[in-house]
Amino acid sequence: MKWILRGIGALLALVALAAATLIVIDQASLPKAPSRQALLDKAKAYDVRIRRDEWGVPHVLGKSDADAAFGLGYAQSEDDFATLQDVVLATRGVLARDKGKAAAPTDYVTALLDVWPTTNAHYAELPADLRKILEAYADGVSVYAAKHPEKVKAGLLPLTGHDIEAGFVFKQPFFYGLDGELKRLTTPHAPPPPAKGSNGLATAPSRNADGATRLLVNSHQPYTGPVAWYEAVVESGEGWHVAGGFFPGSPFMLHGHNADLGWANTVSKPDLVDVYRLTLNPANKNQYRLDGQWKDFDKRYVTLRVKLLGPIVLPVRKAVLRSVHGPVLETDHGVFAIRYAGMGEWRQPLQYWRLNRAKTMVEWRAAIATHAIPSLNYVYADRAGNIGFVHNGQYPNRAVDADWKGILPGDRSDLIWQGYRPPEQTPQLWNPKSGLVFNSNNSPFQASEAADNLKPEAFPASMGLQTNMTNRAWRALETFGIDHAITDTSFRAHKFDVAFSDRSSVMEMVREVTAIDPKGDADLAKAQEILRAWDKKADIHDRGAALAALMTQPILFARSNDDPAPTPLASLQAAIKTLKAHFGRLDPEWGEVNRIRRGTVNLPIDGAADTYRSVWGKPEMDGTTTADGGDTFIMFVTWDKAGALRSESIHQFGSATLDANSPHYADQTPLFVAMKTKPVWFTEQQLKGHVKVDYRPGER
Repeated sequence: MKWILRGIGALLALVALAAATLIVIDQASLPKAPSRQALLDKAKAYDVRIRRDEWGVPHVLGKSDADAAFGLGYAQSEDDFATLQDVVLATRGVLARDKGKAAAPTDYVTALLDVWPTTNAHYAELPADLRKILEAYADGVSVYAAKHPEKVKAGLLPLTGHDIEAGFVFKQPFFYGLDGELKRLTTPHAPPPPAKGSNGLATAPSRNADGATRLLVNSHQPYTGPVAWYEAVVESGEGWHVAGGFFPGSPFMLHGHNADLGWANTVSKPDLVDVYRLTLNPANKNQYRLDGQWKDFDKRYVTLRVKLLGPIVLPVRKAVLRSVHGPVLETDHGVFAIRYAGMGEWRQPLQYWRLNRAKTMVEWRAAIATHAIPSLNYVYADRAGNIGFVHNGQYPNRAVDADWKGILPGDRSDLIWQGYRPPEQTPQLWNPKSGLVFNSNNSPFQASEAADNLKPEAFPASMGLQTNMTNRAWRALETFGIDHAITDTSFRAHKFDVAFSDRSSVMEMVREVTAIDPKGDADLAKAQEILRAWDKKADIHDRGAALAALMTQPILFARSNDDPAPTPLASLQAAIKTLKAHFGRLDPEWGEVNRIRRGTVNLPIDGAADTYRSVWGKPEMDGTTTADGGDTFIMFVTWDKAGALRSESIHQFGSATLDANSPHYADQTPLFVAMKTKPVWFTEQQLKGHVKVDYRPGER
């Protein structure tokens, strides 16, 4: 027994020594943080004030652009430092050090996509005044971190402009679905990510009864996380003055407006990724075949740091391969290379900066021609009455006839496209006679009235343009599209539409399941009766919406991510089971099921997946759904006949994204549920009388 105990003791000592060694190695890998005082002193270099209105929205006023960016970084840190910090760690490829093995794939993708080699190689090529903005924003976050060291994770500091630039390099390709392609190649049966969607719409003076120009900014995003919207108004003495939505880690307004023009973004899904199956050399696994020759992979190693328990972090060495096609993935069903839009792109901040500062349609279109954003649709409007739609993208210059949607042979160099089609060949529609442009994640060939639409034959099939129509796109045509004398009231009513079009996939599914012979299944027969009588709306008092929405939402989410979907009948049977078990009936009011929850707030909410008033519901154990995405930050922007600007907005929660103790944690939620808005105090004159707190960053 004595020897056994000694053996156990020795083993425990070895384990403790190994753990201590891992801790020492991990600590040595961390960057050396600047002194707290050195970070606090950074605030002295910037001349900026933050004024928060009655809703807590920050109005940042800086003497220079850099001053304003510093203030924005500080304000955003006050409201959502935890998310901003995680964005930086993910961009650096070290998130698994904090989150554990679930975050390791994200860290690996950072290396796979060459985020930091790209950033380090090109950062100095950005204009000096732009680099100052990136560095100032990073300084704003750093000053907040220095004032709240208890919130800072090891390794975050120092934060630099390189981190902000790398965030754009890393995040942009995921908006058109690169992440989905990576998941399908590596884990074909992985659970689907959240569905993506958005609405953008503009009407010209000719279509508005009062001669105004109107813009709807209505992106659909998750309610929280790295791509959740944050509202701010930013102004500098150098002419930068914007209001709209920002993401954590972004110093630029991503969509919204300045004094003269504005735009809305929606996600597009053209075919911007090509996958190649590689043939490996049987005698040398470090080579692949190309044009009849064996070619070496470009191979390097990265060390992923994965949290195991407490302070114990395990270093994991992984190979990163690249072929001449692009990044390479080794899977259990083959070795694949990918080539994608945005590969090696580093100028995204330059394009956003130019968009923010544009004053005219000509300047704005020149900014779009920077051609640095891999995808995204733009819906544009300005004070001069111009409107436009741009199906923006870096469209690969595919010069060979091939099945570009399938997996391509990796041994032909002629299939490896070089560069992109020029920006002037991008599908775009400017000032159509109908006075209407819109997009709801649908085909670019349905962006206005029929006579004004772009023609498919004008664009080669190799561009891989979308041909789909969402319910929201059909409803845009059935509401805005038949209204030729739009008013402020009707514009808002159309925006908050909760109906499904007969032409929608939702109604196709309803028709499919109601045509089935129930064969004595009383529950199915009752469900069919409810669906036949349903008025095709998803308002909170509707008694058919629960069955329809619970049946169709899992299918819509799967389809939007190109994942396997259940059949409508199977999904309907699951909905029947849920409703019977938790509500005792198949036709509860939709508001009993569809809820928005935030702290102590728990309210019924109108809308569903793919209604124009979009609500993505996450299923709960009690049979209800909790809204966690869809309509989030919404803006109504109007330039009246004389060119005077009026802007209103609403956020699903409030300006304090994560601070449950803030009065602005959920103060906008009741207004959001009621489908109402609040004023955007854009100018100093408008803001006067609405400032509740006024301070310099670092003062409080």
